[in-house]
Amino acid sequence: MITKTAPPLDMNIDTAYMRRCIDMLESMVDALQHSSLKENGLDLYGDICIEKFDLALEQSGKLLKKRLRPWFASNRQADRLTFRDTFRYAAKHSLISADACERWLEYRDHRNHAENDAGRAFAESTLGLLPTFIEDARTLATTIEELNDD
Repeated sequence: MITKTAPPLDMNIDTAYMRRCIDMLESMVDALQHSSLKENGLDLYGDICIEKFDLALEQSGKLLKKRLRPWFASNRQADRLTFRDTFRYAAKHSLISADACERWLEYRDHRNHAENDAGRAFAESTLGLLPTFIEDARTLATTIEELNDD
């Protein structure tokens, strides 16, 4: 059962791994901005970007699910949330904005298309999402860390 008021948050959630993934992703995106790497390094750097994007996306959902636990009757109930529901509940409880929730769902949909569309076109479309994703991921990590202080 979901309560309407914010329950006490008595657990600290470690965002260090998520932040390392985001930092590495940002470094790879910056490296790809160099023209010589854009042509020759897209495969290597693009693969690393996609891997770090995937890891940061999964970490975001996992940590957000942990942060949502106090709003549920049991940890198990929160742990059963799907990725999409995790972000919807986060928006419902004002941990993220409705617009950010929609972007996170788009990131997940894009990632899910990777199974059907691996290749240069997918890498290039993923790279186009990364600047906004990095910003959203940093904001989410900060939100989780700020709640650690409560």
